[in-house]
Amino acid sequence: MGTTGMTDVSTRPQTASLMAIDSLPSPADPAPLGLAAFALTTFLLSAFNAGWTKGSGLEFLGYAFAYGGLTQLCAGMWEFRNRNVFGATAFSSFGAFWIGLALYFELSASAAKTASQLHNDLGWILLGFAIFTAYMMLWSAATNLAVLAVFVVLEATFIVLVFANFSNSTGLTHLGGYLGMATAALAWYASAAGVINGMRGRPVLFVGSPLVPAVSTIDVGR
Repeated sequence: MGTTGMTDVSTRPQTASLMAIDSLPSPADPAPLGLAAFALTTFLLSAFNAGWTKGSGLEFLGYAFAYGGLTQLCAGMWEFRNRNVFGATAFSSFGAFWIGLALYFELSASAAKTASQLHNDLGWILLGFAIFTAYMMLWSAATNLAVLAVFVVLEATFIVLVFANFSNSTGLTHLGGYLGMATAALAWYASAAGVINGMRGRPVLFVGSPLVPAVSTIDVGR
C-alpha cells in the first residue's frame, strides 16, 4: 500500500469529527443576551452619572461583574461559535470593560489620593474605550440600524464622559449619564427585537437593514 492510502486512513477520524461538528444544530443567537447585559449595567451606572440615584453610587459593581461582565463575555465567546466576528469582538470587549471597571473600583480606586486623580484614571480608561467604540461604530453599519444606533449614542456617551472626567465637570457628567440612559434604552430595544424576532422567525420589531454590505459578502481574496 502506498503513502496515499496511509494518508486517507490517518485523516479519516479528523474528517468524521468535522462532519459531526457541521451536523450540529445551529446555536441560539447570543446577541440579545449580550445586549441585555450591556443595557442593564449601563443603565445603573448612567443613573448615577445623571444624578438620579441617592445611594452609594456603587450599585452597579455587582452587576458589572456578573451581568455586564461575565454574562456579556460569555455571549462574546458564543458569538465565536456563530462565526460572528463583530459580535464576538464587541461583547467580549465590553464584557471585559465592565469586569475591568469593577476591578478598578474594588482594587485600585482607593490608591487615588484626590478626586482629581480618580477622575484622571477614569478619563484614560474611557478614552481607550472611546477609541475602540469609534471603529466598532463604523463596522456596526454592516449589522442593522438598531445596533448602529446603540454604537452611535454609546460613542457620544464615551466622548462626553472623557471630557467630564478630565475637566471634573459635574454638568458634563450628568450629560454623559443622560446619553448613557439613552444607550441603555437602545440596547434593550435591540435585545428585545432579537428575542421576539428569533422566537417568531420573522421580523416583529423593526431593526432595519445594514447601511453597508456585511463583511461576509465581500470577496476578501481579491
